[in-house]
Amino acid sequence: MAVAMVTAAVRQTPTIDEPVYVGTAAVHLDEHSLRFNAEHPPLGKLVIAAGVAVADPRLEPGFDGDQTELGRRLLYESGNDPWRVMFWARLPVIVLTLLFGLVVFAFARELAGRAGALVALGLYCLSPDVIAHGSLATLDVPAAGFVLTSVWLLWRARRRPYPYVPLAGAAFGAALATKMSVLPALPVLAVMAAVSVWSAADGERRRRLGRAAGGAVVFGLVACAAVWAAYLAVDPRLRWGPPHHIPAVGGMRGLAVRLLPLPEPFRDGMRMQFGLENRPWQGFLFGELYTGSLWYYLPAALLVKTPLGALALWAAGTVAVTALRPLRPATPYLLLTPAVLLAAAMYGSRDFGTRYAVFLPMFLAVAAGCVVLVRWRWTAVVTGALVAFVAVSSLRTFPFYLPYSNEAFGGPAQTRHRLHDSNVDWGQDLGRLADRLDERYRGERIWLVYKGAGVPAYYGIDADDPRLAAPEDVRGVLVVSDSAAAKATGRLAELIDSSRRIDQVGHSITLYRR
Repeated sequence: MAVAMVTAAVRQTPTIDEPVYVGTAAVHLDEHSLRFNAEHPPLGKLVIAAGVAVADPRLEPGFDGDQTELGRRLLYESGNDPWRVMFWARLPVIVLTLLFGLVVFAFARELAGRAGALVALGLYCLSPDVIAHGSLATLDVPAAGFVLTSVWLLWRARRRPYPYVPLAGAAFGAALATKMSVLPALPVLAVMAAVSVWSAADGERRRRLGRAAGGAVVFGLVACAAVWAAYLAVDPRLRWGPPHHIPAVGGMRGLAVRLLPLPEPFRDGMRMQFGLENRPWQGFLFGELYTGSLWYYLPAALLVKTPLGALALWAAGTVAVTALRPLRPATPYLLLTPAVLLAAAMYGSRDFGTRYAVFLPMFLAVAAGCVVLVRWRWTAVVTGALVAFVAVSSLRTFPFYLPYSNEAFGGPAQTRHRLHDSNVDWGQDLGRLADRLDERYRGERIWLVYKGAGVPAYYGIDADDPRLAAPEDVRGVLVVSDSAAAKATGRLAELIDSSRRIDQVGHSITLYRR
């Protein structure tokens, strides 16, 4: 897993979201300012900042553009080497992803022994989604891993509540200080904290209830304290001038935002997130372009992008956890939290990728490890065969993990026909495109529609936008990012339809001859 993630980190150009986080991390380090990327809390960017500090990129102080311009300025306009900066920015997330694998192993070992732990760890380390997003300087895997860590610590709190309930609160606070989308899990985990303390307590019922309630309160207070600590780590004076574009939020959402005992920048970030949820985003699923969101988008996307062996073991593990009596106490810990987070993600308006549900490969890997406890003659053989099938499927897609899809849907070469955005093409292959054009199409006229955060000219790509020229003038090699092709309408759609497909790069960029 380490080799796969480091290879991806070295070879891939910046994805759409990464320059924003890397630029914000640099500002956190140099200026101790919270003014950029306020829609996300700072902890994930502080993790990224650990690598940015090593790269030590130059950035003029007081930059007053927007966060997208900030990322471009840092990587391409300040004399820095974007390859070096991005590698070091990604490295702390890679290390954190590997550490979360140890949590998966430890959690599964406590439930199903060493054999179950090895099954769980195998599924985690071979998950294309976890490898893909764990190798990027983004927030999805860190937030999901901190939630998993919190749940594991709450499970351990059933025997020793005093050290583990506060630690679980700190872990969930770290998740909340990384990404606000984990907030729906807070009441679930607070109840679990109470249940864990109740299970560990003895004595009369009233005393146990009091201790359980105290456990829930301690969990929530420590989680809130962790969020405050993340903001204060960036700026101990917590200076905050709200951006002008923060939307007003009314109703129950507005009341919830006002009542949260969290820093004002966090609450304003929530308002910004609610504003983003109200936009009419476009989605793409199984060849259909649509506006809005589909409630079944994430389940359908997960069906495409999860190895078939993992799907089978996830289902079997879920049944085992709920059906086997010794495992039933673990059912709410393993299944309820990801179910709540998945429901919240399905309710969201941005159908952009399975990264919004990257917690599932983590939690369900642990559940899958419990399959080894099923007393069936062929359990070990079938489980081993399914893990091997996952291994083959995952290794076959190396090093192109972002566009992975399983064999039932044609593999990574066919993902572009069914999904878009971070499922297949997030701008990661601009460097590979530059190499391909230099190898095979040197001297030809290049027309480019690139959907990503990279700057083509920096990588030596001299190209024009075909959407700004008359169709009859667009001759030569037409290069289109697959996410742009999925959403193509009007002139771009006509140009693609009247061209001949001749090549592809990384299963994310398609080349046509005109």
